[in-house]
Amino acid sequence: MPSLKDVKMKIVGVGKTKQITKAMNMVASAKLRGAQARIERFRPYAGKYRQVLAELARKVEDGAHPLLAEHQEKKRCAIVLVTSDRGLCGGFNANIVNAALKLAAEKRSEGMDVQFACVGRKGRDAIRSAGQEITLSYGDRMGSVDFALASSVALEMIHGYETLALDEVWMVYGEFVSMGHQPPRNLRLLPLSAPEAGQEEEAAQGAHCEYLYEPNEEQLLAELLPSYVKVQVYRGLLDTAASEHAARMAAMDNATRNCNEMINTLTLLYNKTRQASITSELIDIVGGAEALNG
Repeated sequence: MPSLKDVKMKIVGVGKTKQITKAMNMVASAKLRGAQARIERFRPYAGKYRQVLAELARKVEDGAHPLLAEHQEKKRCAIVLVTSDRGLCGGFNANIVNAALKLAAEKRSEGMDVQFACVGRKGRDAIRSAGQEITLSYGDRMGSVDFALASSVALEMIHGYETLALDEVWMVYGEFVSMGHQPPRNLRLLPLSAPEAGQEEEAAQGAHCEYLYEPNEEQLLAELLPSYVKVQVYRGLLDTAASEHAARMAAMDNATRNCNEMINTLTLLYNKTRQASITSELIDIVGGAEALNG
């Protein structure tokens, strides 16, 4: 049985850990409010963007823009992996990385070479440890997500697709559904197609609207398609940022709860150890007294 001093030191150590987890929970909660507000404000804009782009894509012929054209031979695929820079958020990053590796395995089974563009230090380190090819990396940037970062990533992918260096571009990120649910999601960025661009919004809208465009559809597509890719990448960054804080908040809440349980267990052990020590001392005293009387 451990000594009283050892048990007491363990209780003090777990108590300090509990203070840290509670503080991290509060910090994550404060950051989550801002990140959640940003993604909730941006989602209607991204949804309307997809709806307008779907309407435009239906009015033009296939191949009207390089980003709409399917490459005949698909040999190279890029996966934009969006994770957090820091850990201590449960299995959030591991789930996203596993989803990306699974997608990479599927593309390799189709005969394609796969390369990764990593946004977030945790994803970059995991992909590097798995021995995968990384062509683009942005580390320590998820703490302050901005549109410039999304634009930089999107322009690299667009350039690769237009120059035929890439035949498909996917993005894997953590989608913020609720406080307790942040599943990984796979989204095909390139090539774009009309059903993928607006299927969800059209189903929600129900009625079909007819629009008149000035200038013509081809000129508008040349401006909107690159912006659309940027918008989708930015939405993935915002979703992942909000999901990270929600996952860390839940992880720190579980850690605090585990600390409380451990303190209760150690306190019970301390009381039992103290009782056993007192009993042992009483037995020694009684034994000594009996020896003197005898």
